[in-house]
Amino acid sequence: MTDSTEASTQEQDAADAVEGESQDRVVELVEFIARSLAANPDSVKATVREENDQTVITLELDEKDKGKVIGRQGRVAQAIRSLLRVAAVKQDTRIGLEIE
Repeated sequence: MTDSTEASTQEQDAADAVEGESQDRVVELVEFIARSLAANPDSVKATVREENDQTVITLELDEKDKGKVIGRQGRVAQAIRSLLRVAAVKQDTRIGLEIE
């Protein structure tokens, strides 16, 4: 392997590591916001999956807490999605949010 190919591979590996770390931080942010709003914060769980060409964060929480996290007319959920859009632009990807 040539030096330039090896350097390119190392740069890509470093970029993938940063992207994975950033994605973990985004998931932690979503969990933190949901736990702050929930009456039963221990029931909040966020999982990540790749779907087509976007990352989807699924937020699972107690039925009683869904209304608080979604908010009136979905305003809280829209605010969380806005934060995800900002993070996605920084990562040059798409991030979606599902609340279950």
